[in-house]
Amino acid sequence: MTLSTWLWLLAAGLFLLGLWPWLRRAPARPRDRRRGWLGRSFGTLVMVLALALAGLGGLLRSYHWLLADVPVGNIALRELGPQRYEATLYLDRQPPRVFELRGDQWQLDARVIRWTLPGRLAGLPPVYRFERLSGRYGDPKQELEAPRTVHDLRTGWDFWEFRQRWLTSWPVADARWGSAAYLPMLDGAIYDISLNPAGGLVAKPADARTEDLLRQAGW
Repeated sequence: MTLSTWLWLLAAGLFLLGLWPWLRRAPARPRDRRRGWLGRSFGTLVMVLALALAGLGGLLRSYHWLLADVPVGNIALRELGPQRYEATLYLDRQPPRVFELRGDQWQLDARVIRWTLPGRLAGLPPVYRFERLSGRYGDPKQELEAPRTVHDLRTGWDFWEFRQRWLTSWPVADARWGSAAYLPMLDGAIYDISLNPAGGLVAKPADARTEDLLRQAGW
């Protein structure tokens, strides 16, 4: 179950709890009416908290739990021409996406959100989402002059943008970029991609053929 789902379930429970004082019949005696007013005020605050949690769940909808070394996908490559490759990317049980990459190596970046101390004490694990897939050249000089390909993997507005715009002064969360995984683009190569709790992306050959291709390429 994703973090967003947990937040939405908690928000639903809190909303029903806050709604209960409003569904009760108004008491007749003045003292009871005062208690009823306090109960409704408390219920309103609980419902506001529930709506805030539901909104937070929406902002975190594209993030996933990061509890241990997690296999997150793979990438398959097909050569189209000199330093031009077709990359088929499979991530997080999503439909495969096909991109054209230029260069000698592919690179994948992810963002990891780590909660500050209150969140960690509450047991919240880090969450992650992918940011971009790009091609890179082995020669830094060529990187400055040759055509570059960068593909945005983000979907919509997310929690970190909301935090940077509205909650900058609040000690809510810290962001870390996972170590960008990059390996050579070789015709027919397939790589498995995983992410560890420290925020590091790790890419490895998915089969013996890719191992041989890497060995022949001097990696």
